[in-house]
Formats: sequence, structure tokens, C-alpha cells
Amino acid sequence: MKPEDIIASEDFQKCVEFHGHLCPGLTMGYKASVAGLEWLKAHRSVDEEIVAVVETDACSADAVQVMTGCTFGKGNFIFKDHGKMAFTFFSRQSGRGVRVVLKSDALRPDEKHLKLIQKKQNGTASDAELEEFKRQFEKRTHAILEKPADEIFDIKEAQFDPPAKAQIQPSIACSRCGEPTMESRLIDEGGLRICRGCSTAFTD
Repeated sequence: MKPEDIIASEDFQKCVEFHGHLCPGLTMGYKASVAGLEWLKAHRSVDEEIVAVVETDACSADAVQVMTGCTFGKGNFIFKDHGKMAFTFFSRQSGRGVRVVLKSDALRPDEKHLKLIQKKQNGTASDAELEEFKRQFEKRTHAILEKPADEIFDIKEAQFDPPAKAQIQPSIACSRCGEPTMESRLIDEGGLRICRGCSTAFTD
């Protein structure tokens, strides 16, 4: 399928709508999700059939949620702050997992593009440079969609212990702030049940 056809597809447009704009990062998450689901021979998770672990909080994570059906609310979308374009997908039904990691030499921005990114981020880019930045984004998006997944990612089987399925737990008022808190998240401090926001012993 041609890049323009993929971009126009319903699945891809759902990713764009959820994220708010089209960009290479979102496209990377879309591509990784498709590759992971294909490897697992699985479909989008309706409930908690699939577990997704993302190691970045960048644009790609939004596409993973849309494509896999894994969400924070269902407890099957896990974020690890490793700063890597790396994704692990696990099927509860088959018991198999796969890790999809961006190759170090794949689609690396050239020096000119990196300077444009810096100028856009610090607000010093001219109108002409902003237009060039947009063209480069579109070019990279098409390049990601054109290449086979195994040219962009290392795709390997992964051992993975999935989290327990989401449970509904009662809430108890924190002894300090009084706000209802999931019982399993309270900390015992001197016999008081304290939420993590009030606890001096816990930092997020």
C-alpha cells in the first residue's frame, strides 16, 4: 500500500484525530503497532487481550493506544520512562510477547533537519524555515510508511510477565487530605492511611 493510501486509511486517520496532527513520531508508533500485532497474529484489544509497554512518552505512544486498544484505564497500557523508541506487545491469549525497537541507524535526521527542529522548538524559525520543517516532516512520514518494518525496527520475541487484569477496588479517605484514594495505593505511616501525594516517604 502506498504511503498516501495508508495516511488516508481509517485506522491511520483515527491515530491523527486522537493525537491532533500528523507527524513522523505518530507514524512510527503506528508502524510499530502494526508490526507487533502482525507478529503476534493478534487483533486490536477490545478488553485486556493485549498488553502494550511503551518506553517513550513521545507522539508514538498515542498511535500505540489507538492501534492496539491498550489504555491506562484498562490497565494494559504501561509507560516506562526509558527515553527509547521501544515497544513491547504481549498477547494474553497466546502467552507470547514481541519487542519492537527503532534501529539506531534508521531514519536519522540530517544536520539541516536537526537545526530546523531546534529553531522551531525555541521559536526562532522564519516562515520559510517553518515551511521547510513541514516538508521535512511529510518526507519523513512517507519514508517511514514506505520502508518494510524490519528495515526500521529490530523485532524480537520478548519474555514478559503481564500485569494482573484491572480490578475495581474500594477507595478510603486519606488521613491527611481526606481525598478518596484507592485502598491499595495508601501508605501506612504511624498507623495512619496516607495517600502518596501526602506521604513524605513516597515520590512519583
